[in-house]
Amino acid sequence: MSVKIRLKRTGRKKDPHFKVVVVDSRKKRDGRVIEYIGHYHPQDEFPNIVINQEQLQSWTEKGAIVSDTVRTLVSKLNKTTSKEEK
Repeated sequence: MSVKIRLKRTGRKKDPHFKVVVVDSRKKRDGRVIEYIGHYHPQDEFPNIVINQEQLQSWTEKGAIVSDTVRTLVSKLNKTTSKEEK
């Protein structure tokens, strides 16, 4: 079974919210989920990105493939946390 970490769209029309999920790659975008590991709200004044780094690391070690969009969100999250630490 090939597993991917990608976004699942929630919210209503013209107000998207996304959940970061671990899902079988053969499932639909909003199909059955193995595990929820975070969320992303792009329409907020400051886009809200929350991803559980431990779960992300665990799944990637097990062989899960991270989508390009989630990879971008993780890099943005890491940049903002490094700025806050300074």
